[in-house]
Amino acid sequence: MSTVTTKDGTQIYYKDWGHGPVVVLSHGWPLCSDSWESQALHLAHNGFRVIAHDRRGHGRSTQSWDGNEMDTYADDLAAVINHLNLKDIAIFGFSTGGGEITRYIGRHGTSRVAKIGLISAVPPLMLKTDSNPDGLPVEVFDGIRAGSIADRSQLYKDIAGGPFFGFNRPGAKVSQGMIDSFWLQGMMAGHKNAYDCIKAFSETDFREDMKKFDKPTLLLHGDDDQIVPIVAAAQAGAKIVKHATLKIYPGAPHGLTDTHKDQLNADMLAFLKN
Repeated sequence: MSTVTTKDGTQIYYKDWGHGPVVVLSHGWPLCSDSWESQALHLAHNGFRVIAHDRRGHGRSTQSWDGNEMDTYADDLAAVINHLNLKDIAIFGFSTGGGEITRYIGRHGTSRVAKIGLISAVPPLMLKTDSNPDGLPVEVFDGIRAGSIADRSQLYKDIAGGPFFGFNRPGAKVSQGMIDSFWLQGMMAGHKNAYDCIKAFSETDFREDMKKFDKPTLLLHGDDDQIVPIVAAAQAGAKIVKHATLKIYPGAPHGLTDTHKDQLNADMLAFLKN
């Protein structure tokens, strides 16, 4: 397998598909790089080199006990980018991955970055606070933690079979395949890694990091996202990144990398070629 070893000995697995200008993809919780397969295949077929890694503790990367927070995630991503000497990259993050790439820019700058894409992403801040009244109350995340401890296998099935793909909406066409894929990827993650990551994606404040975005930026979000509600996410982010393009998918759920993959693939390709 292709891996990069970080300074604390963690091995980060990555895929390297295709040839051409580089696109880097960062995945959501509790998934792995496989969750990007529709986009990775499409972009590689259209003349791009696509790099997609498994976050520490997820997928095929080391289930490290420590470092399950955004600063280390960002440094792990930097290790992959630096190891492969990637330059002029377009960097996309989905959900938690949006936080990872945002913190990467906050800590490492944009000297290697040409374009930025946040898809159903957690920045600027998911948690409801006095300065972020549109966020979600901590009880929501406490519930996810409790479900993870009680029966995380069932938790993943419930999330995938309900709000993640919008399968709990009236008239939704349920895909058992999507549910099974989410569950499988989730169960590949280390229990502690996935548990710790709940705090990382929900409580990390990315507002200062987003102020460092100085490259063309695409914010793409579904307006029926039940996991990362759009008001405190893409709509709030668009107020921080003044030059960003905000694209809203009407009726789309959180997991639009699968449910709206054809539209997303086309929009990502257009953003890369523009």
